[in-house]
Amino acid sequence: NLLTTDQLRQVLVLTLSPDAQRRKQGEDELNRASRVTGHALVVLELLASDAVDLSVRQSAAVHFKNLVKKGWNSDSDAEDLIALTQEQRQKIRTHLVELMCVLPPAIQKQCSASIALMAASDYPDQWQSLLPDLVQRMASNDFKVVNGCLSTADSIFRSFRDVQRNDALYAKILYTLQGFQEPLLQLMTSTMAAIQASPNDKTQLEARLTGLTTMFEIFYSLNWQDLPEYYEDHMNDTLTIFASCIEYTNPIVEDPTEEDEPSLVDKLQASVVQILFLYGDKDEEPFVPCVPRFTQLVWQRLKTVTALKKHDGLAAICIRFLSSLVQKQMHKKVFEEPQVLEQIIERIVIPNLFMRDADEELFEDDPAEFMATDLEGGESDSRRKCAQGLLKNCGRQFLQQATAIGQTRIAALLAQYNTNKNGEFRAKDAAIHLLLGIAIQAESTLGGVSQINPGVDVLAFFGEHVFPELQQPSHFMLTATCIKFVATFRNQFTKEQLVSLMPLLIEHLKSTHIVVHTYAAFTIEKLLVTKQDGRQKIEVADLQPSLEGLFENLFAIIDNTTWNENAYAMKALMRILVIMGDGIMPATQAVLARLTAALGRVAKNPRNPQYNHYLFESIAVLVASVCRQEPSATSSFEAMLFPPFQTVLNMDVSEFTPYVFQVLAQLLEFRPQGLGDAYKALFPPLLSPSIWSREGNVPALTRLMRAYLEKPPADFVAEYLQGMLGIFQKLVASSKNEVNGLDLLNSVTLYMPPASMNVLYPTIYEVLLTRLQAKRTPRFKRCITNYFCLWAGKFGGQAWVSVLDSMQAGLGMNLIVNVWLKRYETDMPTNRMEIKVTLVGLCRLMPCISTDAMAVAACTTVLVKLLSGDGAVGAPAQDDEPPIELEVSSDSTFNTLQFARRAVFDPFADITDVQGMVVQALRALPALPPLSDKKDQAKLQALLQSG
Repeated sequence: NLLTTDQLRQVLVLTLSPDAQRRKQGEDELNRASRVTGHALVVLELLASDAVDLSVRQSAAVHFKNLVKKGWNSDSDAEDLIALTQEQRQKIRTHLVELMCVLPPAIQKQCSASIALMAASDYPDQWQSLLPDLVQRMASNDFKVVNGCLSTADSIFRSFRDVQRNDALYAKILYTLQGFQEPLLQLMTSTMAAIQASPNDKTQLEARLTGLTTMFEIFYSLNWQDLPEYYEDHMNDTLTIFASCIEYTNPIVEDPTEEDEPSLVDKLQASVVQILFLYGDKDEEPFVPCVPRFTQLVWQRLKTVTALKKHDGLAAICIRFLSSLVQKQMHKKVFEEPQVLEQIIERIVIPNLFMRDADEELFEDDPAEFMATDLEGGESDSRRKCAQGLLKNCGRQFLQQATAIGQTRIAALLAQYNTNKNGEFRAKDAAIHLLLGIAIQAESTLGGVSQINPGVDVLAFFGEHVFPELQQPSHFMLTATCIKFVATFRNQFTKEQLVSLMPLLIEHLKSTHIVVHTYAAFTIEKLLVTKQDGRQKIEVADLQPSLEGLFENLFAIIDNTTWNENAYAMKALMRILVIMGDGIMPATQAVLARLTAALGRVAKNPRNPQYNHYLFESIAVLVASVCRQEPSATSSFEAMLFPPFQTVLNMDVSEFTPYVFQVLAQLLEFRPQGLGDAYKALFPPLLSPSIWSREGNVPALTRLMRAYLEKPPADFVAEYLQGMLGIFQKLVASSKNEVNGLDLLNSVTLYMPPASMNVLYPTIYEVLLTRLQAKRTPRFKRCITNYFCLWAGKFGGQAWVSVLDSMQAGLGMNLIVNVWLKRYETDMPTNRMEIKVTLVGLCRLMPCISTDAMAVAACTTVLVKLLSGDGAVGAPAQDDEPPIELEVSSDSTFNTLQFARRAVFDPFADITDVQGMVVQALRALPALPPLSDKKDQAKLQALLQSG
């Protein structure tokens, strides 16, 4: 039944309870209530009630946002789709903006996010009142209402950024501009005037500065794809506002005691420079004449920016703006005077390379945050990275001058360090980073430095200034920088140099400073994937002498329970195991024992997705390396892994269960004998609907089910056939899980006894066709036609037609013409094994369509195109080896274990001459109609003559 607002209030109160049992009760009741049509409207009614406690209203706002996020889009799966009639949806669209404007700020923010989520699917076609409603309310005298509308518009229009342009996107932007561009500029102008006219009204200033910053964020979104004609015509108006903002100061909205949080003016100016950066980076023609003026304005503002953390964002975007200009030939005159380059390096680059007290505190107190910005880049570039980028771009435009100035300053900084090595370590640290800036001309995060400045002797600098610090550290922060230097220039070192550096790096793994031993682990991992002429620079023989020290020191970091889980140490361990391959066999038991101990610790509180992933990858590497050579070793792995895996499953650790299922599948696939008692006991619980209801479990469980199906005795799994087909039906009904559903069906079709399956195929095809009719997505058409090919290839085309015709007369031929062959007009197979299965399936279909000239021509065209494509049919894909850099998503509920990947399986391994099979099938036809494409016809003739 539909809850009343009071009943909903009581349920939400339960969800906020500190008692876990009561909280679970509330969550379950809320989930049940969510499935009742009209529930979302009740949530909004509660939101609008001032009589309800603020915390409960806030919880309701989050709940509504989650409902919208999961199921507002009409393309959502049926089980996720929000329970509302079309009339109720329209009612929400009509009143939600009005409601958002009167809510308290904390709730308003959630409501604004909900509107943006709804707009992602409905705006503008199904929600044409949204834009006029926002514009109308932006004219309010209450700036809280204005800011609420601006925040909502900002959330909606951010979707215009960072996406590839297409017709639909441009239509949406054009619609938005027509209704929003002029009111936005008018509001920007009036708000700027009000800010300047009321310098002493702090409350109004804060509201207007916040609003103007949001206006600039919206302006940035509207300009991201292209400079709109309206704003091009009004460029002088907008640039006048931007210039006023960059020069604006007002102590009344500044807190001189604040060191960390940027002020409203800082945020405003950062948003302005972001727009200038966009214009400068895109070389917008109307902006080009204004570049000298704004370069000077940004330069002057940058000179007044302090070294405090609160100015990091503003400093970074200002430096990026200058950096984007200095590298372009068209702006060369602005920077070509020698004193300009000197000032850039002296007054911008070097001060922003220097380590600050705040950085040192971060290094020691929050090493994870320090490394996030320094090692591989955080969400936004740090001052140091931006300063190095500016210096690199100066070098690209003015190589000799920038190199000479840089080397002079490096010498001065090193001389400063030598006067007091303990007190002036920051000078040497800045010198090293200055050298990085002038030396590196091309690099990538994955591959390292690929091109260096010929005027800089990197290895000589290393030998004189970096190597001694690695041998005898003088300051822990300087040591970390020197270790990073090795990682940065790993491509420039010879194999012999890298091997000689390994003992020093292993020694630094012992450091009590988290950043130092983490940088050492990071660098070791990078060295192990560095290649020269296609071969690893460090190979098994090079690693063998250091193996004991590596394991000892890395596990000392991993086993230390006072430190947070160290993903870099675990990744380095994983990489060592990869390099060693089956050479690790003598140490397998000892390494696996340490890994399972680590698993037992983190299972109690999984908090680092990267660490967890590399932990399971390490286990998977061990399994693959050992069991590929000795399949009988699976029993030893099972003995050691089953207890911790059983613990994970019993504790229901949702972050780990997908990993456990993947490794279990890997073990089962390597297992030389059939299913043992342990696997048999595990199988029935795997069919429980609750375990499949978790999105992250589905791909891993599907993989495990397929492994079960491949192992004898087949009659054991056959007992549970109905349960598996029930899972298939549930998966295939969901667009998120359709691929997994078809993967499971493929294995059931291949491995289940035909006697058990024949009677079920009409029902199976009915499920598939019902889904095809309800939601004919390109991916599902690909999946279902691939299944048709597999089925026909295994049992014959005539048998396939017979099954379909037994359901409805003529259904088989209808599907062949309108679904199966139709798919290839726009979507040809590209995966090599998919190509082979397609060729086999279509060959065995040919006799069934031999009397239909159009169908024969369409089928022949597909066969010819597939055989004339690149690459061997059925061969492993080019990317069969795991990638060097493993993608681990912190937001995803499922991450594939690359080292536990399922081997490429060939369902037609007995067919080795696919081309011969095709030629034979074509020659067996009573007649071959001519193909419409002359090139395809020529290829067909050549193919027929080849046999």
